[in-house]
Amino acid sequence: MVIYTVTGKVGQAGYLDIANSGDIAGKNIYVNMTNRCPCSCVFCLRQTKKMMEGNSLWLKEGEPSVDKVMDLFAPYDLSVINDLVFCGFGEPLERLHDVCEVIDRLKAKYPNLKVRLNTNGLANLIHGRDVTPELEGRFDTVSISLNAPDAEEFLALTRSKFGIQSFDAIKEFAVLAKAHVKNVVMTVVEKVMPEEKIEACRKICEELGVTLRVRPFEE
Repeated sequence: MVIYTVTGKVGQAGYLDIANSGDIAGKNIYVNMTNRCPCSCVFCLRQTKKMMEGNSLWLKEGEPSVDKVMDLFAPYDLSVINDLVFCGFGEPLERLHDVCEVIDRLKAKYPNLKVRLNTNGLANLIHGRDVTPELEGRFDTVSISLNAPDAEEFLALTRSKFGIQSFDAIKEFAVLAKAHVKNVVMTVVEKVMPEEKIEACRKICEELGVTLRVRPFEE
């Protein structure tokens, strides 16, 4: 599915197509525009959980066009939602230009729309340039998956196609993003690492000047 809400635990019936979500007032609405991702994280749901048919985020029919995404939004009043979140099973910024176009078209109608990006922080490596200026005026929050306290463990967990440079790249992305987005956070997943490593990640975030958020691990 392309546009969905989340209820209860993530996975299976936890993902609801916006068409089946009922009243969307006060909810977060999620946008899933690609399957592509440079990582293959060992804890990612796409690696560990088979989704029920009809509740899967895997885009079997390929990437939706910008016009298709806008058509899916058309029946809904986004002025009543909490956040619009670009995430899904792929890395949203694989489609940087298209994501920006969707946001621009939505904000033309809903100028106060709050938009969040959930990202692996590797967009600058994906595109071979600093893309963070393009986040300005579009995203209110950027949430970057940190996942590990050092480069070696980060690579072991994420299996990034960019190799050992990935860890430094996501830290640099966080620092660069701060100049363009008011709220930049980095995340780790509880139970994936012991508490002492989470604290090491917290120290890294303090040094970078961003907030650490510990995400719940879904069994």
